[in-house]
Order: sequence, then structure tokens, then C-alpha cells
Amino acid sequence: MLHNYLTIAFRALWKNKGITAINVVGLSVGLACFALFLLHIVDEFSFDRFHAKAGHIFRIYQDNQAVGDHAAQKDAYLPMPLGPALQADLPDVVRFTRYQGWRESFVRTSRGVHLTKVDFVDAAFFQLFSFPWAYGDAATALSDPNQVVLTEATAQKLFGEANPVGKTLEIKLEEQFEPFVVTGVMKNLPSNSTAQFQILASFEKFASTSRGQRSKDRWNHISMQTFVELQPGSDLPQDSARLLQFWQKYYPDTEKKLREKGQWTQASSPSTYGLQPLLAMHHATETDGVNPKYAWILLAIGGVILLIACINFTTLTIGRSAGRAREIGVRKCIGASRQQLSRQFLTEALLLSAFSTGIGMLLAWGLLPTFNQLIGKELSFNFQQFPELWWLVPTLTLVVGALAGSYPAFVLSGFSPLDTLKSKLKVGGENWFTRSLVTLQFVLSVGLMACTFIMLRQLEFLQSKSPGFDRENVVIINAEGTTNPTQVLTRFREAVRGQPDVLAVSGAELSLGEDAGWSRSGFDYQGQEKNLYEYHVDPEYLSVLGMQLLAGRNFDRSITSDSVTAIIINESAVRDFGWTNESALGQPLTGYDEKNPARNPVVIGVVRDFHFRSFHEQVKPMMFQMFHDYKPQQFFVRIASGDPAPTLERLRTAWASAEAVLPFRYQFLDENLRKFYQTETRWGKTVGLAGSIAILLACLGLFGLAALSTMNRTKEIGIRKVLGASVSSITGLLATDFLKLVFVAILIASPIAWYYMQRWLADFAYHIDIQWWMFAGAGLAAIVIAFLTVSFQSVRAALANPVKSLRSE
Repeated sequence: MLHNYLTIAFRALWKNKGITAINVVGLSVGLACFALFLLHIVDEFSFDRFHAKAGHIFRIYQDNQAVGDHAAQKDAYLPMPLGPALQADLPDVVRFTRYQGWRESFVRTSRGVHLTKVDFVDAAFFQLFSFPWAYGDAATALSDPNQVVLTEATAQKLFGEANPVGKTLEIKLEEQFEPFVVTGVMKNLPSNSTAQFQILASFEKFASTSRGQRSKDRWNHISMQTFVELQPGSDLPQDSARLLQFWQKYYPDTEKKLREKGQWTQASSPSTYGLQPLLAMHHATETDGVNPKYAWILLAIGGVILLIACINFTTLTIGRSAGRAREIGVRKCIGASRQQLSRQFLTEALLLSAFSTGIGMLLAWGLLPTFNQLIGKELSFNFQQFPELWWLVPTLTLVVGALAGSYPAFVLSGFSPLDTLKSKLKVGGENWFTRSLVTLQFVLSVGLMACTFIMLRQLEFLQSKSPGFDRENVVIINAEGTTNPTQVLTRFREAVRGQPDVLAVSGAELSLGEDAGWSRSGFDYQGQEKNLYEYHVDPEYLSVLGMQLLAGRNFDRSITSDSVTAIIINESAVRDFGWTNESALGQPLTGYDEKNPARNPVVIGVVRDFHFRSFHEQVKPMMFQMFHDYKPQQFFVRIASGDPAPTLERLRTAWASAEAVLPFRYQFLDENLRKFYQTETRWGKTVGLAGSIAILLACLGLFGLAALSTMNRTKEIGIRKVLGASVSSITGLLATDFLKLVFVAILIASPIAWYYMQRWLADFAYHIDIQWWMFAGAGLAAIVIAFLTVSFQSVRAALANPVKSLRSE
């Protein structure tokens, strides 16, 4: 029986090669898109599960309630002494490891100096986590402070070989390069690992650095993550009483002080500790995780494309049902049951689905590099890493076959044999169900097009809106790692002096833009908790960036107090403290330095608000200072407009004369600021691509349906032409029915797209207003594309010889 079903299915599909081709192309593209998005979501929800002890590993976080101006938050960056205290006080803790991130450091080998990320961990790190090893012994790695472990890619980069165990490299952590011995090489980290590192060094080494010394035994200095392995069956994650007791032991006066100030009146504690499962860490947005909703949205977009492809199959199958009416009638007359006919048509659908899945998977594999670039990942169809794919792909084939073929099988098998033999059936794409499906296709397509248009407009707004300073033609030179950045800046200024294309140079501690870092100070100002973002700059900073001073004066190197207490604040800080621009001048920030009140900052100027963070956020209170104990790690250089290549070469030469050891590293300020919106850029491209594919598939189905419709109306078209109808009138007649469906789809899709785009724009503190013409533009594009698609078939039918049309009837 199955053999008969397959034989008939092959014959039926081959007989209708054109429609079969449209179905195969549509399903293959839909399945390819869905497979890529499915791979993305499988990756998202498989993070860190490859660790053997994943179910017993937890990250510690501090759960802080809203107090005063501070919003509630869960902070996973905690003090250095926390790990040892947890193991000493809580029997459930088997072992702990601290993970201290470090800025990129200069690493020197025989192959030269490389900029590489260095992180510090306790030796127990390799007992908690099951990262795969290539060379070395995990049990003894990092047993000495001057030992390091590399990844395979890092080993190849630094030494040019896979196994450099026993060799020495030098790392510049502070003032000088220090030697470290390579004791292990890990295999390249899986893409679904939350921790991504290049070099791991001993935490003991970090503790000996000046930065580590500042954190030693200090419970109020937070900078690192702490992971623990718990005993099997431990209830510590749910034991809030024990965790609170542990927090109160090391912060005994915090709650008392808040109550005395009237800032905390609730019966519960303002803070406590919590344990976050390792397997939940990747999507824990409250502790800087990745929001899983984006993964689900991507999968939904893939589902929309696949649904459109399935709708194509359904409408085209129903559309050509009239051509199989006699076949169905004859088979019923000779005894075929409705169940047998249903199975026959489902077999055809599954056969087509299986064939399309094969082509779709090949297409997905070919498009994977482009998809990775689009979403910023390095995914692969790795069935070992993602074992779910073994059952997801076959299941997808069956679901698509059932989804696409179930309704046609139900409809075709229900035809009356008497009606089919008398040719009384009128299906061909004119019934309400196929019209509804076509409308749904264009609702989805137009909705995606409208969302794309709004996203691109918002992205254009973000990138074109002035941040409050002149971001064009500014080069940022990275001076991190230099032994004395102040001297290097002085020598660099001298080297570029007199260059006509170098207009001005300034030094600052921090860069601007995504991943540039930030510094924030919190203090008690006259009984109120205040927070200020803090930027160390020099007197040239405001002029280099074109910032506007609204009141007071700029910094002056000749005034000694300017390098001790003077600050310039922004308008937001003025409002936060309840001052005016003029009354702010001379105001001291009491409480900033409790140990030495004479060092409390004093306002000497007010600068116009500018966006030092992204447009997702309102401008926050901030201050500029040039205190003498800060160092200029970033050089801001304003250059003349035009081709920057010759100027960059001159800056490179100037850098080499100022710093002979470290390489020249630079970025453009405007490019740095654009990085704030990488996610939005990717979303715009992804949704735009999805919208294009959706409209293409919808038109592909419309093309096939229009072809079937014109075939069913061949006699009508011939009669109209004999009676004098023009080509344009016949084309309009045939196209109008389909364009009505597109117009209805626009009316349905517009409010839906408006609702979701309003929610998306709510994430931005500054955004565009959604206008009616944005939906009109997307709708007009859909109408034009649909009209061209239908017109091709309509004109072809209108140009046909009416004699042949009537004779064929």
C-alpha cells in the first residue's frame, strides 16, 4: 500500500512540475530560515550544560532592594573575601573559585607583542568547570602564581604552535613585563559557554597587584564574580534565612544606618545574598544576562516565514484541486475510502516536505556564515554539541508535511464523486479559505516590512542625533599599558605640534562609546544618597569635543586647586542637586570624601548635557575632574576633515616616538558611539531580511495561485476578448481580486505592527514618533509587488489567442 501511495505521489508531483517547483522552492527557503533561527535558539538554551557538575554550580549575587534613589538590583560582582568566607561558614560549599576580569594586556613572545585578554581564577576553577583540555594537567595548573593556561587559538596566536606547555611568555600587568610559564592548553571554548577567555592566570597573582591589594579584605570593594560548588542535595539556594544571616555577619551596620537615616523602614532586610544556578546564568537579565525574548522573537520570525511557505503549499494544492477532481471521482467510484485518499494526499505532502527539508538544510548550511555575521555568533550544525538536532530536524519535516498537507487532504478526500465526474466543482483559489490564507500571508509580510521600516528609521535617528558634542573627525588613541601615560601624552603632544591636520589633543582616563567603561561615585550629600558618573579629563577635553560650557570656567593647570578639588558638572547634576547653573558655582560636594573633607570637590563650571551613554538612557548626573592621582589612558585627537589615512600615519609615527614598546592602537569616536546600537543594527537587518523573504514567498504563492486562477477562467477570458475587452481591462479584472486581499491585509497588519513597535521603542529614552505614512509606505510596496506578480500571469492570459482558449474549452 505504501508503495502505491509513493508511486501515485511521484506521478502527481511530476505531472504538475511548475506548481511542485514553486512548492519546493517556497518550502526549502522557509525551512532553511526556520532551521537557522532554530539553531540559534537551541544554542541560546544550551549554555553551560556541558559542564559535568553544572547542576551543582552556582554564582553568588547580592540581592539589593530599592533604597532611596537606588533601584532594586541583583549584583553578581562582589568582594574578594567572599569566596573564602562562604567555604569557611557554610558546610554546603564544597569549593569556590573567583573570576576576576582584567583589561586586555600586552603579551610578549618570540613572535612579538600581542594585545590579549587576561583573566584570573582560583586553582579550583578547573575542578568546578569541565572545559575540555588539549595539553597539560588540570590538577596542577595554576599551582604557582606565575603560571598561565591558554586556549588553543591563543596558543596558536602567541607561539604559532598547538602545544607550548613549558614555554615562557611575558605579560605586562602593571609597570613591567613579567615572565609566566604555560602549564596547560584548553581546547577552543564551545560557543555555548558563558565564560569566554583567552588566558587564565592565578588569582594569587591578581592579589599581589596594586589593584588586588586595594580589594584585599575589603567587603565594600566589589569587582569580581564568585562561583561555588554545593554538596549534592543541598537546600542552600532556597535557605533564605541562612543566606541573610551570612550577609548580616559581614555587613552588620548597613541596615541599622539606613534605618537611622529613614531610608529603610520595611521589616525585611535591604540586602541579602542569593545563589544563581549556572544553567540559568546566561538568561538572567537582572545580573547582566541576555534577554531570552530576542531568541524567541527570532524563532517566531522564522516560524512566520515557514508558515507562509506552508500556506503556499495549501493554497496551491487546493487551487489545482479542480484538475484532480476526475481522478478523485473515479477512485471513489471504484471503492477508495476517504481515509485512503487522505493518506494519499498526506503522503504527497510528506514526500514534498522531506525533499524540501533536504534542500533547505543544504541551503541553511550554505547561509550559516552570513547568518552568524548577522547575529554576531559562531554557530555550526554540530550534532554533538546540539544533540537536539537529531530529533528536531525529522520532527520539523513531519510537522511541515502535516501542517501543509492536512487541510488539502481533508478537502480533496471529501469531494462528492458525482459532482467531480460532472465537473461541477469550483475551487481554484476562489473559496473563502484560500482567500483567508493569502490574506494571512500578506498580513505577516506587510507587518514585517512595516517593522523593518520603523526600526531603520529609529536606527537612523540614533546615529544622526547629536550626542551633545562633535563626534566627527576625532581619533581615540589607547594608551593603556604605558608605564607613565602622563609623560607619553606630553611627548605625543610635542611630536604632533605644528602638524596642520592635527587640530588639538586631549587626555582622559576613559574612552567614550560601547565597552569604553565608566566610573561612578556614590556618597551621602546632606542626608541624600547621590551618584555621579565621573570622568577624568584635562583642560583641552571640552574644546577637542566641542562641548559647551554654560556657566563658570574650564580647568586651568596654573591653578593648583584645580588638580585637587575642582570639578565641572552637567545640567542633569545641577537639577539633581536642586541648583541653578549660576548658584551651582562654588558649591562643595559634601560627603564625597568622608575621611578628608578638605578634599571634597567644588563646582567651578557647568557643561551642557551630552550623551556619554546610549540613547536608551536619559542623561545621568556626571562630573569632570582632573585630580592628580588619575592617569590619561586615552588620547583624544581632533583631526582635519578629509581623507584620514595620511593623518593616521603621522599619528602612528608620533606615537612611536612617544612610546617605543607598545603598538599604536586607535579608534574613531563616531564608530565607537555606533557600537551602542549594534543590537538594533542587527535587528534591523534580520527583520528586514525576514520581511524580504516573507514578501518573496507570499508573492511566489500568489504567482502560482494567479496562474491557476487564469487557467480556471480561460473560457471567460476568451469570450471577453472576442467581445472587445482590452488587455488592460482583462489584466485589471484578474488582478483586482488579489489586490483586494492585499489591501485587507494592510488594514489588519498596520495596527498589529504599530502595537509591537510602540513596545520596542519604549526601550529607548529618545525615539522617533510612529507616523501613518510609515505603514502606508510598507503597504504601497506590498501592493506594487503583488500587482507586478499577478499582472505577469494576467497579461499573459489576456494576450492569449481567444480562438485557442475557446477551442481548449
